[in-house]
Amino acid sequence: MLSIIFLFLLAAASVVHLIGSWIENAKMRNFTKPALLILIILYYFSAVKGSPDYVLVAALFASWLGDVLLIPKGNGWFTAGGIFFMIAHFLFIAVYVPQVDFSAVNYALVIPLAVAYYAVSAVIIYLLHPTTPKMMQAPMYIYLLSNSTMNVFSFMQMLSNPCRATVVAYIGALLFFISDCSLFLVRYYKKKDVVFKHHFTVMLTYILGEFMITQGMLMLSQGGI
Repeated sequence: MLSIIFLFLLAAASVVHLIGSWIENAKMRNFTKPALLILIILYYFSAVKGSPDYVLVAALFASWLGDVLLIPKGNGWFTAGGIFFMIAHFLFIAVYVPQVDFSAVNYALVIPLAVAYYAVSAVIIYLLHPTTPKMMQAPMYIYLLSNSTMNVFSFMQMLSNPCRATVVAYIGALLFFISDCSLFLVRYYKKKDVVFKHHFTVMLTYILGEFMITQGMLMLSQGGI
């Protein structure tokens, strides 16, 4: 019952935040943003059966810190937020690794996927090169590579244990990657309209991504379903 309450509160906060993003109301976005990951964490604790995965919780908490640090304007705050999101990606990798059977993974699928992720990251940075401060370019590329690597490990988890839970978690990871690419384009690309409704797309994919990763790992802890 408690998990349903937190899920409802998450949905309500997400709707308000997305409306604020749609109408470009910074106050609505900034007011609701800190609540999103906290509600996902509370939902996880209320829904998990048995011992919680504290590495997953740490990843979500690092994401929350990243969220909060991205609220103020400025490249310094953007970099600080990115550092915590990068930490979150490595923690998500630590969540996936125990579920991966490296001897059974089909690398004929994994390697092309990894190349595709890294290529997309390179293209994004190339597009942003003329309009991005020089000091930001290398950190942004490293950050996208960390997100790409997180996605690759999520994909390997899905190959090792193909079930609805790992599919949900991988879709969440993919949405997280789309969100980050969209955020970089919205923030630094000269043609911001390439991203539909700017921050709306960024946050829709981000909220769904974080939730689906959490939900997928929650389902996996309950037998994969």
